[in-house]
Amino acid sequence: MHMTNRFETHTVDNQPFVLPPYNLWSDDKLLQNYVNHYAPTMDASQQSLLAHYGELAGCDLMAHGELANKNKPVLHTFDRYGRRIDRVDFHPSYHTLMSSAMSNHSHNYSWQHKHTQGAHVVRAALMYMHYQAESGTSCPLTMTHAAVPAMRYGKQLPSYWLEKLINGVYDPREIPAKDKNGITVGMGMTEKQGGSDVRRNTTTATKQDDGSYHIVGHKFFFSAPMCDAHLILAQAEGGLSCFLLPRLLENGELNHVRIQRLKDKLGDWSNASSEVEFQDAKAFLVGEEGRGVPVIIDMVSLTRLDCMIGSSGLMRQALAQAVHHVSYRAAFGNTLIQQPLMRNVLADLTIECAAATALTMRVAKAVDEAPRNPQEAAFSRIVTAIGKYWVCKRTPAFVNEAQECLGGIGYVEENPMPRYYRQAPLNSIWEGSGNVQCLDVLRALAKEPEVKDALFSELTQQSGKNKYYDQHLAKLTEAFSDVQHMEIRSRYLTEQAALALQAAVLLSKQSSEKNGDTELANAFCESRLGGQHGQTFGTLSASTNFDAILEPIYLCS
Repeated sequence: MHMTNRFETHTVDNQPFVLPPYNLWSDDKLLQNYVNHYAPTMDASQQSLLAHYGELAGCDLMAHGELANKNKPVLHTFDRYGRRIDRVDFHPSYHTLMSSAMSNHSHNYSWQHKHTQGAHVVRAALMYMHYQAESGTSCPLTMTHAAVPAMRYGKQLPSYWLEKLINGVYDPREIPAKDKNGITVGMGMTEKQGGSDVRRNTTTATKQDDGSYHIVGHKFFFSAPMCDAHLILAQAEGGLSCFLLPRLLENGELNHVRIQRLKDKLGDWSNASSEVEFQDAKAFLVGEEGRGVPVIIDMVSLTRLDCMIGSSGLMRQALAQAVHHVSYRAAFGNTLIQQPLMRNVLADLTIECAAATALTMRVAKAVDEAPRNPQEAAFSRIVTAIGKYWVCKRTPAFVNEAQECLGGIGYVEENPMPRYYRQAPLNSIWEGSGNVQCLDVLRALAKEPEVKDALFSELTQQSGKNKYYDQHLAKLTEAFSDVQHMEIRSRYLTEQAALALQAAVLLSKQSSEKNGDTELANAFCESRLGGQHGQTFGTLSASTNFDAILEPIYLCS
């Protein structure tokens, strides 16, 4: 007699397996499209670096990203004997992520190759891939990279600060910066009473006989407190000034920076964000007294670019997870990816991700060429704010739509989608929320006429390629002439400018290669500029060439 186990209630079928490891560079045609377009002179060594880090990020670092977020940093204000230590401990995976990223030049490639065309684009691709593996460590990596322009104002600082910042590797040891193999630098700008209005900062800086300053006050957001130093703003005798504030002094003593608590954040769990007080902490002037904001302005611009990189990278990984799932899940007689409505959703997400990635790489190119090209410098000053505003704003809705492609399992913590969704709003808040970006756009337009010229010079280059684009550009030109209502309408203007820029970068790609890029660019213009689109993703017109648009998102493996 045949016996069956009556507790075998079902078999598990029609369920995908976990997305296997893959190379985030070599297997991703979408990323390659736009990096190669804006860094066409990349040589074999650059391609090799991207392929190497793509393999590392898409395989080993994905697992470390999970562990670093499941095991949050822990603050220890005192040691067991009551001595003040203000130390934050991280899971070993955090250190692996930081070490891997820094040994592959995600924090310094732009500066080590500053005379090489496309250096910022290559570095943007490295960060784009790292962000897909893990987002929280991207914060100290971004700040360390962005600190270089500000630190160059510190003529009186010992040379090892800049040298170890540009040429160093990850060194988490708690020893003075002068003795380390490399350093990381964080930021501490905002205070409780001021927020983005840093001129309301009340922290004071008093000059000492040896030329250093004593800092008294607080910072409400002091990101990555275990960095070797932070750039802060404080009120000196000459006004708001920028200072380098070390964690450990040259004699090995702990500086008087007291960590009050770590922020319990919505996402970004692997990274420590803190509140601190300065109790006569020792710091060193960077630049001149009263010139704090001009000193850090380039740092702010670079961190905004990284917000775009992070958000577009997060879109890309969410899309990869969604495509993988629907490729192996069937319903109503066919796999989900073959269902017409699902194809509409995926194509719409692909268009959004491609537009975000393309604009990000275009901004990286502008930053790269700014020192040598005044028009690119003017263009980068406005497009970083425009792009940061729009790409970061679009990310939460994008990730949620990708999450929905997985159904209920996309809401369960065993899946990475909840982590991506928690992370999605961060970049729209960090380094100036939406209103700050829009007001910065207006400020740039008002103070620098060449900025508007550079913006519209970029846009008019693509005139005549798509009727919806031409109509949108005409309306945008008219809207920018309405000076009376520009501030109250600045969100609308920034949004419309961002859409025009995204269309322009997609159309520029189309002109060099006649393939699926043409269909994608035209679909973007029809849906985003021509009004042939609903209020949610998945509402493209029936005439859309879905096959051509979806082709770049399939992983080559």
